[in-house]
Amino acid sequence: MTAPPIREIRYAWLLALLACCAPLRNLAEPIPVRYVEGVEHGFLSLSTEDGKIVAVGDLLQRVHGDRVTSYLTFRFKDGSIDDETTTFNQRGNFRLISDRHIQKGPAFPHPLDLAIDVASGNVTVRTTGKDGNEVAKTEHLDLPADLYNGLITSIAKNVVSTSPETKVSMLVATPKPRLIKLAITPAGKETVSIAGFPRQAIKYEIKLELGGVAGIVAPLVGKQPPNVQIWIVGAQLPTFLRERGPLYEESAIYTILLVGPTWPKARRTE
Repeated sequence: MTAPPIREIRYAWLLALLACCAPLRNLAEPIPVRYVEGVEHGFLSLSTEDGKIVAVGDLLQRVHGDRVTSYLTFRFKDGSIDDETTTFNQRGNFRLISDRHIQKGPAFPHPLDLAIDVASGNVTVRTTGKDGNEVAKTEHLDLPADLYNGLITSIAKNVVSTSPETKVSMLVATPKPRLIKLAITPAGKETVSIAGFPRQAIKYEIKLELGGVAGIVAPLVGKQPPNVQIWIVGAQLPTFLRERGPLYEESAIYTILLVGPTWPKARRTE
């Protein structure tokens, strides 16, 4: 039997370290609230790189005092669902309370059901076994104050655009839950058109920093996640316009776009 190349042995060793490495600990401070979130119903589209719309989305927000609950749902043409419910506090600083993110259907080769309860530190990942039955595994993690699952759009509206970089935390299931960092940096302004009139939008680049051994291994094995881009318009009252990035690990790049309603053209009568 031929021995494997030294390079493959090295990669196998690094991946073994990655599998057992501890989650990244982040001691960053939470993001201050500069613009409070309110009651909202936004209409969204989800399209592929070639512009094909594959899903329609709704963003709903309810406000009770300083507590906000956000519901983001995408319904795909093939029947798939991407559904996330996020509850957070916006008194002084943004603080995540809970997040439940579900991805299921043909569009998602690896279905996701991730639930985070910040107060208890419990993170639950639900999977479906070979027998078709649901299996739920709960881990207790020391969750940082700047954990922002389901809140990236709100955070992008509240970062200081002149700051060279803002770092926050996110929890991912791979499938074992682990913490990563998101590095948010302003990437200049772009001119967009709204009803034929030009507006200036600020573009942000969001880099996923795996940290630890994962951050070393990922570029070597071609697993470094692509950056996410978000466009925000309005200096006095920032508004989300567009997001571009993957929906899950190793997914294609999709574009989420804020859209408005359209009416069919009326038939002309002679």
